[in-house]
Amino acid sequence: MDEYLLLKTVHILSSTLLFGTGLGTAFHGFMANRSGDLAARRIVNRNVVIADWLFTTPAVILQPVTGVWLARIAGYPLTTDWLAAAIVLYLFVGACWLPVVGIQIEMRRIVDRLADGEGLPARYFTLSRTWFCSAGPPLPACSQSSG
Repeated sequence: MDEYLLLKTVHILSSTLLFGTGLGTAFHGFMANRSGDLAARRIVNRNVVIADWLFTTPAVILQPVTGVWLARIAGYPLTTDWLAAAIVLYLFVGACWLPVVGIQIEMRRIVDRLADGEGLPARYFTLSRTWFCSAGPPLPACSQSSG
């Protein structure tokens, strides 16, 4: 396998991993919070943070490295319109993702501190809604007023 094809394969697989992990953690987080079960919330919040470290973070690193490398091999300047737009979009999405990581960690801390049978504080529900809606503001659950 030549260098370009190998890089392209890694680039595509890492983008798939990035997108799939995001969808998977959003689904499981939403369903665990919807269940009302503290134990489920504990497990899912821990796993969401772990998934980010194991899958999302390496993919976030691989995407620009393989993307720039591919562009160089193919002879595309990074200032090519579509490539520059992709870089700007990537940086924008990354800037949105970093606060979400903090939200995930805070949600995990909140549920880990609670004793069984203890109610969740309002802050948890605010964080949960912000976390879920950061992935998909047009989703019906995000367009409703909180109450």
